[in-house]
Amino acid sequence: MNHPPKARSIQRLQSALDTIPQLKQLQSSSPEFKKWHRDTTVAISNTFVNKPDHVKEFEGIHYISLIIFPSTSDAEFHADYVKGLDSAGSMLESMIDEIKEYWEDDDQPVSITATGTKVPKITNKVFVVHGRDDGTKETVARLLTRLELEPVILHEQPNQGRTIIEKFEEFAQVGFAVVLLTPDDTCCSKGEPDMPKLRARQNVILELGFFLGKLGRERTFALLKGEVEIPSDYDGVIYISLDDEGAWKMNLIRELKEAGLDVDANRAL
Repeated sequence: MNHPPKARSIQRLQSALDTIPQLKQLQSSSPEFKKWHRDTTVAISNTFVNKPDHVKEFEGIHYISLIIFPSTSDAEFHADYVKGLDSAGSMLESMIDEIKEYWEDDDQPVSITATGTKVPKITNKVFVVHGRDDGTKETVARLLTRLELEPVILHEQPNQGRTIIEKFEEFAQVGFAVVLLTPDDTCCSKGEPDMPKLRARQNVILELGFFLGKLGRERTFALLKGEVEIPSDYDGVIYISLDDEGAWKMNLIRELKEAGLDVDANRAL
């Protein structure tokens, strides 16, 4: 990465932009303006490390007319000063748009779980892994919405010409996942053809493993419906059953809280 984190860069330039209305009430000779101009120049220089022309363009803005006559009034001086600030504001807006449009989101902050797994810091986005049971998916999604979280459901996201795995990898950038193990498929072992078992879909098992590796057990919540076979590697891990009484909701809320999400259990009522 040849530039500072994206969010921090936008914040710096936005702060400089937001100060301009206050500066318009002052004069170009004021200490506040001089400090703002220097601070903003430094911010631009450190933001666009490999683009010195950005600093030159900003420093090239004039806040005093290049031609001054003895008859030039204070009002005209101030008008030139305000015009310069307007130019600076437009330039800062353009720089912010450049960062938003062309910089990759390579500044995703991470934290380390108790198991030593590096995961993105908590946001309000929660990935919902599901199979064919649309009812259970909608129930969980509605609960997350009531908790003022954003459920991420893959098939609801735009494809934009990507393969399924490319789309999944992009939208899996979350800090918590709820995996719905619902009885969608029936299968049996080769040696026991007369003993079929209920299983979740293969995509659900694959994504369960993905999030266990990416987020760790602390931020991967497995919710079971009925008598569903559990992957052998996951056997022994505590999971929650989707009970009719709704106790699973409080279990999920507790896990969300433990993971650091700001949720209020009263919203689930």
